Parts: sequence; structure tokens; C-alpha cells
Amino acid sequence: MDPALFVRRNTAIAAPPLVPEICLHLATEVTPIWQATEESLTRSGLPPPFWAFAWVGGQALARYLLDHPEQVAGRSVLDFGAGSGLVGIAAAKAGAACVLAVEIDHFAAAAIAANSVLNGVEVAVTTADFIDSAGPHWEVITAGDVCYERPMAGRVTGWLRTRARCGSLVLLGDPGRAYLPAEGLCERASYLVPTSRDLEDRETRDGVVWEVLPR
Repeated sequence: MDPALFVRRNTAIAAPPLVPEICLHLATEVTPIWQATEESLTRSGLPPPFWAFAWVGGQALARYLLDHPEQVAGRSVLDFGAGSGLVGIAAAKAGAACVLAVEIDHFAAAAIAANSVLNGVEVAVTTADFIDSAGPHWEVITAGDVCYERPMAGRVTGWLRTRARCGSLVLLGDPGRAYLPAEGLCERASYLVPTSRDLEDRETRDGVVWEVLPR
């Protein structure tokens, strides 16, 4: 199955409610992905299409970067767990010198490539696993909605804190997920984000942008 073709055939172009400046290939009420069940996706050998939704934490991060371009302008940006590429695209629009989106799902990688072209920006994509990796130094690291599972949240936040100790500005977007760390964060901004009851347990959620502190 060609991931790029799958993205085009199973999504519609839409703008996230908090970030109308950016259009993405997303699941909507009329697209096949929206109507597919988790069971039917599994039978087809497809991973859950997290990339097909603009999650609250990512929308908050993207809004923050567009409203505060000085945070990324002229700087190198790594967008971890990039999903649709929304945050990386916002960073590029805000004037980042270069943006690398990290996403291990190959369908998400195809979506990021398509969404970057759609918005007229350059965002490189890698499917390598960056967690626990030192890698090159990135001046800014962003991560949206990565605290939804305990093992994943522990690994990611530990790695992000290490990157902060190495001098990166680390920004985490989160709507109050269960495994968000209780300490070591400094609030940068908060937004009321419209969402869907098909994705969340309410029609709006508070999307908070946190700075991950070195210690």
C-alpha cells in the first residue's frame, strides 16, 4: 500500500479550528478513515491513524509558535512525534531556519510531506526512533500530545528533559493527559481548543504549552 496515495484517498483538506492559517489532510465525517473502525484498520494491517487528526496539544503548540515567532525564527527545530506535521509546519511558517519532523509511522511521514507541500513550506521528515538518542543538537524541540500512555510518556519526557539540559528549548503541548509530569514544567501559554466528542470527552479542551525544564 502506497502511504502517499492512502493519505490522499482517505482524507479531506481542512484547517484545525485554532490554527486556521494552516490546512492539512485530515479525517472528517465524510472520509473513509473517520468511518473505519479500529478492527477494520487492524485487518488491513494499518496502524491507528493518529496523524489524521489535529490533536489539542499540537494545535496549542502551533498557535503559540505562530503568535510568538521569535521562539523559532532563525533556529533549528525538531518536531518529535509530529503526527500530521502541524507543529513543524507552524515552525516553518514562523521563520525557523530548518525543521525536522520525527514520526515512526510511515503513513504519518507521507502525510507530513503532503501537508508541507500544501502549505508551501519545507519540513524534512525522518522515521528514525529518536528517543534515548543524543543525535545532533537542535535549538528548539517541540512535542505535542505525547503523554497519553505511561511507558511512552516516561521515555519521552525523560529524553526531552535530557535535551533541555543540553541547551535545547523544549516545548510540550498537552491538554491534561493522564501521564503529563507533575513537576519540571513551566507554563508558557494556554488556549481553549474546540474539539470533537469523537476524539475527546468534551467539545473544548485547554491546550497548554509547557516549557520542559532541565531539572
